[in-house]
Amino acid sequence: MSAPTGTAAPVLTAQGLQRRFGGIMAVADVSFEIWPNEILGLIGPNGAGKSTIFNLLSGFYRPHNGRLRFFGEDITGRTPSQISRKGLVRTFQHDSLLRDMSVYDNILVATVSTVRDRQARHRRVEETADLLGLTDVLAELARNLPHGHQRMLGVAIALATRPKLLCLDECLTGLNLTEVGRALEIIRQIREEFGIAILFVEHNMRAVMQICDRIVVLHHGLLLAEGTPEEVSRDPKVLEAYLGSKR
Repeated sequence: MSAPTGTAAPVLTAQGLQRRFGGIMAVADVSFEIWPNEILGLIGPNGAGKSTIFNLLSGFYRPHNGRLRFFGEDITGRTPSQISRKGLVRTFQHDSLLRDMSVYDNILVATVSTVRDRQARHRRVEETADLLGLTDVLAELARNLPHGHQRMLGVAIALATRPKLLCLDECLTGLNLTEVGRALEIIRQIREEFGIAILFVEHNMRAVMQICDRIVVLHHGLLLAEGTPEEVSRDPKVLEAYLGSKR
């Protein structure tokens, strides 16, 4: 796509990504861009290749073909730690919490690589916890938190690094309607306060349509459609992929 008005360059460019597992092509020639301050949705039926894309972007998988550029720098084949230090940080579908440590310490650990001063780390933890609604549970062990708070703690850990691109992998899973609404408010606030781009992978289509500026749709490892929520929701190819019949 062309750059949004006033935007000089994309945050991330994925060009011709391919990834195979044995004889199965999980991702085949997928290209897209993420622009500054954008919330981009990445959706598709189960098995479409969303998790593979996430693992390619974050360095957990190497592409068999294609390139990844982050602010113009080629990061193809870099390790997860190298990529995260450059500012591309992700959450995970399954909790990656230090379950026997406090909420405070979970967030604190995430600040170590980016903040050297002890008092600055403390301020970073408090600011992050306040934004994610975790201030009242900072002393609690992560394993004792209710599910909704655990999901937000996963986001807090990623945000504590103050990334340039925050990749959210199904962070709404298991949340009730009230919690989903609050989580979407938090995601919008993260974008507004820090001016960062967000890649949003989610099965909750109502939430995706509410919060995303653009949406990329995958199907069987291929790029099926790309556009605004309104454009994607009316695309016959998308309706067929999700509903199994043309409408």
